[in-house]
Amino acid sequence: MPLEIVRNDITKMQVDAIVNTANPKPIVGGGVDRAIHKAAGAELLAARKKIGAINTGMAVITPAYGLHAKFVIHTVGPVWQDGKHGERELLASCYANSLQLAADNECASIAFPLISAGIFGCPAEIAIAVATQAIRDFLLDHEIDVYLVVFDHKAFKISSSLFEDVQSYLDTRYVEELLEEEYRDDYRDRHRFTEVPTCLGDETCAGEVSDIPKFLKPQKKRSLEDLLAEVDDTFSEALLRLIDAKGKTDPEVYKRANVDRKLFSKIRNNPAYKPSKATALAFAVALELNLDETKDFIGRAGYALSRSSKADIIIEYFIQRKEYDIFTINETLFAFQQPLLGC
Repeated sequence: MPLEIVRNDITKMQVDAIVNTANPKPIVGGGVDRAIHKAAGAELLAARKKIGAINTGMAVITPAYGLHAKFVIHTVGPVWQDGKHGERELLASCYANSLQLAADNECASIAFPLISAGIFGCPAEIAIAVATQAIRDFLLDHEIDVYLVVFDHKAFKISSSLFEDVQSYLDTRYVEELLEEEYRDDYRDRHRFTEVPTCLGDETCAGEVSDIPKFLKPQKKRSLEDLLAEVDDTFSEALLRLIDAKGKTDPEVYKRANVDRKLFSKIRNNPAYKPSKATALAFAVALELNLDETKDFIGRAGYALSRSSKADIIIEYFIQRKEYDIFTINETLFAFQQPLLGC
């Protein structure tokens, strides 16, 4: 997955590059900086001292020493004042410069902490918005797996208005599901068949059996050829057909789906490929399908949207509103502790 939000200790990430929120001076600061230096060992500080001071927004690279990574990229985030002193631009530069260093050093993966969101005082929702936008911009022209690492869900916040709106939508859907289930149970109690009517199949009593469930009615025998002739496109075939129909390019779609090129290539080259539900839904979002189209599309891979799944309801919330930004959807899913979309 090109961009994934994960809950983890960044020093435990097994990636090519780990980003450190460094002190501008060649000393060990607090928080993430201290944790990374402690895990990497004394050699990291020695390498950092050779570099000297780092300006805000800039990034430098050193070996990772004792960490499960090849490199540590040191970047200095801005101290938040009031948002009117270029803080957002400097913060975006931290991500852009770090990502470019990783690319220049042929890194296939990189892990970021939420820069400036700790003791530097940047509000979490702004720190997240700037981070995802900067990463998104870079991924338009580069192939690299990016991890945004948070220590716990409490440190990750989307806007309060979005959170409350999604929560309200969830509550409404859960109530509807309960009412529908109650109605179905009541209907079954009042319309339960103890035996199949003996006149079943007799056209003279058709009126008497009009309310019989479809599965109890006699079905005309069909040959295997008849059944196979009714098979629709596979998921892969439907995906490629929709890309053409929407006038989009392959890279445009798989990047909008937060899916990497290798996985897309597997899907394209194998008509029988069955993706995960998260991947199928990600492509539905990338193609900007409406709710009915989404249900049909993921159904080709054997999946359905469920009213009892919080993740499915959240995805439905965005589709119903024609909001197809997968990064915003994933941020919301993470905030509600649900699996993310993509591969």
